[in-house]
Amino acid sequence: MNIFVCIKQVPASNQVEVDQQTGVLKRAGVQGKMNPYDLFALEAALRLRELCGGTVTVGTMGPPQAQAVIREAYLMGADAGYVFSDRRLGGADVLATSYTLSQAIRSVGDFDLILCGKQTTDGDTAQVGPAIAEHMGIPHAAWVSHIEVAGNGVNVEQQLSDVVETVHMPFPCLATVEQDIHMPRLPSLKTAKQLADRPVQLVGLDAFLDTAPSHYGLSGSPTQVERIFPPPCGAEKETWRGADSALRLHALLKTWKFV
Repeated sequence: MNIFVCIKQVPASNQVEVDQQTGVLKRAGVQGKMNPYDLFALEAALRLRELCGGTVTVGTMGPPQAQAVIREAYLMGADAGYVFSDRRLGGADVLATSYTLSQAIRSVGDFDLILCGKQTTDGDTAQVGPAIAEHMGIPHAAWVSHIEVAGNGVNVEQQLSDVVETVHMPFPCLATVEQDIHMPRLPSLKTAKQLADRPVQLVGLDAFLDTAPSHYGLSGSPTQVERIFPPPCGAEKETWRGADSALRLHALLKTWKFV
């Protein structure tokens, strides 16, 4: 079974500047790390490979320095990795990002299963994974907490709001996984030395099936972030004590129209 895992390099700090004109994060010079949710997707892929054989390929869309997260994935056990990097891809919204990744995945091979973390810590939309599947015309499931191979497909458990639903998806298919699916393994120093020279392949827009620049980046994004700002710190607070605290809280929430 050949598995592709979408990973992303996200800022390691919340002290990130925003371009006032485009509304996108200024990632240049900012220390990055692998999106935490993607670690769970990668671990799920590695365990499926251990059970069924095959390969695990990882890929990320970003600048050349995103090679760092590919190498991190190598240390965990990934077989091959790609960075989809091209200036024309920059500034993409959810729609353009998911379309880019769908084209990028098609450009590097045929895969039975595509795995994504349920969301990223810098965007938090949880929309890119399902949107990739829609662009590719394949079945998909979100909030997945368990995956097992069943015939020519997989059975997955979805953590819905009030029930756990089990569904079967034929290959090829896509799943976005929850953080409780598996505990990610730790890389070893021995593995790091063995894989120090493994190449990371950079792929640009010209390698895609659809090479029209108008479908990517800011040009292909029908939405644009109007404003990004950090949450306020040091807000006023009160400490209540006494038997009437619950009633006071209810009255306050009612005043704020939360209840």
